[in-house]
Amino acid sequence: MSARRGSVEVSARRRWALHAAAEVARRPDLWPAALRSAAGLVPRRWWRRWPPLPAPGRDWWGFRMETAYGTTAGRPEASEVVAFLEWEREMRRLR
Repeated sequence: MSARRGSVEVSARRRWALHAAAEVARRPDLWPAALRSAAGLVPRRWWRRWPPLPAPGRDWWGFRMETAYGTTAGRPEASEVVAFLEWEREMRRLR
């Protein structure tokens, strides 16, 4: 993989993440659910691997995207992120 292709991929991921975050930011009622979900993505002992960032591993994220979208390059639409957070919030209310 060339450096150029890698930078395009990172740029696309950033755009996706910013778009999804912007959709969630418009919904303050979903902020607690978003924080709980984000905390759930943080791997145990994340500070022990390099780089020490509280983010899911690429292998794990690729597996989740492949099982959901059929490809490791798949990404949920921002509306799907919002729908998931609404669903999660409702499920917590039913407890």
